[in-house]
Amino acid sequence: MKTVFSENMKMADLIIGNSKLLLTFQRFGMDLGFGDRSIGEVCRRNNVSPQFFLMICNVYCNDDFSPSSEDIKSVDPKTLINYLLESHKYYINERLPHIEEHLNHIVNACIPKDGHTLSRFFQEYKNEVVDHFLYEEQHVFPYIQQIADDNVKTDYKIKVFHENHTNIEDKLSDLLNILVKYLPADVFPKERVEIALDISELSADLMSHTLIEERILIPFVRSLED
Repeated sequence: MKTVFSENMKMADLIIGNSKLLLTFQRFGMDLGFGDRSIGEVCRRNNVSPQFFLMICNVYCNDDFSPSSEDIKSVDPKTLINYLLESHKYYINERLPHIEEHLNHIVNACIPKDGHTLSRFFQEYKNEVVDHFLYEEQHVFPYIQQIADDNVKTDYKIKVFHENHTNIEDKLSDLLNILVKYLPADVFPKERVEIALDISELSADLMSHTLIEERILIPFVRSLED
C-alpha cells in the first residue's frame, strides 16, 4: 500500500485521523500542541528526520507497507536505536506495570487456584518480554552501531536475530482468554473489560513494534552488511 502521508500534511490532522500514532510521540521526544504546523515543521523543530518519522507512521497505519530501498538507506542508526529503546522503556516502565496493577486487583478477588494461575501467567509473560528486549539491547543494537561505524568486533549477523525473532504479543491473546472466558463472571467484571481493552491496545502496539523491526531494522542492517 502506498503512503498517504507527506511532510506537508498538518501534524494535528495526522494524529486525529490515526490516534494509534499518539503512542509514538514520546519515543520521538515530541509534545502535543502542534497548532497548524506541518509534519515536516514539527519534525525539524524536534530534530527528527521527517523521512524516518513518516516511515514509522506508515508501518503503524498500513499493515502491508514496506519502505523503499532508498528510504531504508536513509535511516540514521542512532535515531532508529533510540526510537526502539524508548519503545522498550514505555513497555517495561509504563504499560506492563499499569496492566499488572489492575490485574492484581482481579487476582486478589479470585479463588487461590485461579489467582495463582493468572498471576503466574502474567509474570512469565513479563519475564519473556524483558528477556526479549534485553537480548536486543545487549546484542542487536551494539552490533548495528558497530557496523554503522565500520568497527565490527563480533561475527554476529542480523540473520541470527531474524531467524529467532518472536512475536511477543502472541501470548497476550492467551491472557485475554483467561480474563474473558475462564474467570467467574462476578470477579470485577467492569475492571476486566478495562484491562482487556488495555491488553488489546498493548498487543496492537507490540505488533507494530515487531513490524518496525522486520521492515525497517532488519533490511537496514542487511544493507549495511552488504
